[in-house]
Amino acid sequence: MATAKKNNYIDLELDWLEAKANEMKAYVDARPMEGLTDRVIWKEMKGGGKMPIVASSVEQQITSHRAILADYLKITESIQKLRESEDQKKKSTPRGDAALTPVELGIV
Repeated sequence: MATAKKNNYIDLELDWLEAKANEMKAYVDARPMEGLTDRVIWKEMKGGGKMPIVASSVEQQITSHRAILADYLKITESIQKLRESEDQKKKSTPRGDAALTPVELGIV
């Protein structure tokens, strides 16, 4: 009995993951570490007035950059490994356009 062909969405998922990795790269590129300063916001107080609050220190921003870069490297390595394994699967699976061996043709 013939079975329905299963869809392989790995290529679509890899393309999506690659797009997310590019977003991470663009985020880090848009925020260079050399000009970082503490991010300060003004918080309104109950009795009126405003008080400066550090929303993100330089150290927190550097830690965020390092985490993003580490994740980016892991993602790109994973994408490369998955693409290589998918290419191997495609090469090892006989297709209809592949040449048949003499044994498969029944010549031998």
